[in-house]
Amino acid sequence: MQTETIKRSLESSGLRCTPQRYAVMAFLAECKRHPTAAEIFEAVNRMDPRSSRATTYNNLRDLVEAGLVREVAVEGRSARFDARGMKHHHFICDRCGNVEDIDWYDVPRPATVSLGKRVFRECEVIFRGLCTQCAPRRAARKV
Repeated sequence: MQTETIKRSLESSGLRCTPQRYAVMAFLAECKRHPTAAEIFEAVNRMDPRSSRATTYNNLRDLVEAGLVREVAVEGRSARFDARGMKHHHFICDRCGNVEDIDWYDVPRPATVSLGKRVFRECEVIFRGLCTQCAPRRAARKV
C-alpha cells in the first residue's frame, strides 16, 4: 500500500493521518502475517522510537473501529490484526495459534426469526484445526 493510499484511507474514514497512525497502517499493509499488538508496537517503535505502547494500542483500536483493520480474536492468546483489504475468512491453528487467510465465500444470512431484534452487520467464518506445519507433527506421533 502506497503512502497516498494510506493517507486517503485514513482521511476518508475520518481519522487524522498522524505519523504514528500512518506507521501502524504501513506496517500492517506490508505484513504477510497477522501480528499481535505487541509485535506491531515493536515494529513501529523500531521505525519511530517516539511511539508509545499506549499510542500504538489506541491507534489499533481507532483503525478497527473505522473498519480499516480487522481484529482476529484467538482464544487464550493475544488478538491478531489484519489490514488485508479483500474480504477473507481465517484459519486458526489449535497448536501454534498461527492465523492464516482463507479465500472468501458468502455465508448464508441467518433467518430473520432467529435474529430477533438484533441488527445483522456481517458474518466471518473462522476455521480451527492444525496448520500445515503442525498437522504433520501430529500424524508422526500417532505412528
